Amino acid sequence: MTSIHHSPQPSRSCLAIVLAAGEGTRMKSGKPKVLHQVANRSMLGHVLAVLAQAGATRMAVVIGPDREDVAKEVSRAAPDAQVFVQRDRLGTAHAVLSAREALGQAPDDVIVAFGDTPLILPETFARLRAPLGEGAAVVAMGFHAKDPTGYGRFITSGDELLAIREHRDASEAERAITLCNGGLMAIRGDLALALLDRVRNDNAKGEYYLTDIVEIARSLGHRTAIAVVPEEEVHGVNDRAQLAAAERMIQDRLRHVAMASGVTLVAPETVFLSYDTRLGQDVVVEPHVVFGPGVVVEDGAVIHSFSHLEGARVASGAGVGPFARLRPGASIGPKAKVGNFVEIKNTDLGAGAKVSHLTYLGDASVGAEANIGAGTITCNYDGFGKYRTEIGEGAFIGSNSSLVAPVTIGKGAFVGSGSVITESIPEDALGLGRGRQIVKEGWAVAFREKAQAAKRK
Repeated sequence: MTSIHHSPQPSRSCLAIVLAAGEGTRMKSGKPKVLHQVANRSMLGHVLAVLAQAGATRMAVVIGPDREDVAKEVSRAAPDAQVFVQRDRLGTAHAVLSAREALGQAPDDVIVAFGDTPLILPETFARLRAPLGEGAAVVAMGFHAKDPTGYGRFITSGDELLAIREHRDASEAERAITLCNGGLMAIRGDLALALLDRVRNDNAKGEYYLTDIVEIARSLGHRTAIAVVPEEEVHGVNDRAQLAAAERMIQDRLRHVAMASGVTLVAPETVFLSYDTRLGQDVVVEPHVVFGPGVVVEDGAVIHSFSHLEGARVASGAGVGPFARLRPGASIGPKAKVGNFVEIKNTDLGAGAKVSHLTYLGDASVGAEANIGAGTITCNYDGFGKYRTEIGEGAFIGSNSSLVAPVTIGKGAFVGSGSVITESIPEDALGLGRGRQIVKEGWAVAFREKAQAAKRK
């Protein structure tokens, strides 16, 4: 069966109802299923974002009772969405009717989506809606399953969808069908309540199935349609293994998009991206790099192996790693260098500045072309508050120095190696904060002789 790519008519209003009331007991988790993350965004957040991109003019989310955590995620991801509670779990049609108030506002189109299918693309929702503008009453999303066990089957006659039969209610002949129900549906808004109110629960589970509206619509003389999509897009998540599979699929998608835009991923399967990772042209990412949320890497930068970045910005031509960690608020300037075993948090590193190894910079500002020696740390926290360290342009911080904030190192200033700096250093000055070295000639010989004599006794 061939699907045609459509675009929804922009003048048509669209209500998207997202079903997110399931507890997900097979996840074995105290957290609701839809709040589990793929690519560092909740599955529910993915669905709501895609619906907004697909042109939904209003959204309603159906959640379970006493699920303030899910309601909070809805408010964060889609502040204008309405939240409805399904008190009793009596099936998918019953869940949709929990949003009766929203349905009663007469949208042109209604989309029913699920909070645990995070791989749906915006254009897929557009294809699902399009037949409604051409006269269909119900459009069901289907896919050709490699293993159809457990899925509802599409009962067809030619290109006509006659019914959707749940697996446990299907005959042996119907179970042999591989065109299966992907769950998502589009319904003509002026018919939605009338169709849903006719659904009955005379089936093996005693539930009100949303899928029954196909037969109901046809019995009333309305046309139904099918939108066929790749199986990956309707991948649902019910347990940890399926969550891992969703992560794998979305990572493959994100990697493909990155490489298509001009990014070199040396070993793509070892790089993990977030839903919002932004990588510029000619960025090179070496193996085993993890991008947390909120990372921007500008053109021509290089992220070396085994680095972890989150909430950070890396400017054009900069180098990070290997084995570097950029935490939220890290801003790495053009052509700056962050080397191995360096951790940076809430710090601006100026253009051309170098932090080559074994260093922690937190709550700091480092001027252009400054050099931070190995083993340097900013002491930014006293157990109660955070304080800033300001390091001027061209400053040189000797190895194994501790800069006790709040403190300022002036432009062009030097800090002697091994110093503990507690007071600010003016421009072009040298700061030393260590005990004076004492040398005792011959001390080692006497020490060894005494130790050896003690050992002989």
